[in-house]
Amino acid sequence: MTHTPYATNSPMICASVLSADMAKLGAEINEVLDGGADFLHLDVMDGHYVPNISFGPAFTAACKRSTTAYLDAHLMVSDPVKYALPMIKAGAHGITFHIETVENPVYVAKLIRSLGAQHVGITLDPETPAELIYPALDEVDLVLVMSVKPGFSGQKFKPEVLPKCEAIKKRLRPNQRLQIDGGIAPDSIGLARSAGVDWFVVASAIFDTKDRPAAIRALRQKLG
Repeated sequence: MTHTPYATNSPMICASVLSADMAKLGAEINEVLDGGADFLHLDVMDGHYVPNISFGPAFTAACKRSTTAYLDAHLMVSDPVKYALPMIKAGAHGITFHIETVENPVYVAKLIRSLGAQHVGITLDPETPAELIYPALDEVDLVLVMSVKPGFSGQKFKPEVLPKCEAIKKRLRPNQRLQIDGGIAPDSIGLARSAGVDWFVVASAIFDTKDRPAAIRALRQKLG
């Protein structure tokens, strides 16, 4: 049975499988979850909105077969409505789309929920003003602030997004979550937490280490 991370407001570490060794996906997933990660983050890239191409529904289904953990899908794609239903059918529990890719975010959020998503999120790039997402806040469960340019893991954290995190956090209901993605490591996770972030997407700072449980413990220590 999948346990939704929305059931608690405790800070959570979301392991991004973008940095996992795809040749042994199941073992990688089990290692990070057994090592203390709370759930999995799936970065879906189409090679159009972002220059990289990652994976889609088939990969999501493989993750679903490997774990009962919550699957948090981040659609870095030009047409999130096109991808949403296939991702939900493949096993994604939450679907997050980019404000930059849609003309009517309220409509898109409602549509994705109607397709069967357990939770709907909206995200914005580092340079995108927070004000653009405000009209859609009532229709989403999650706001994801990108702290790097979307498309590739291993980039350096951009601290200039922290004031934006603080501004968004003030507008969220108690049952909504604020997430951050990009360059999250022991030297940046505490800063993001102080800015009000609840969920922390971590890729290379977990998967590029030899001792994943130790890496996760180091991250949690910075959360207090």
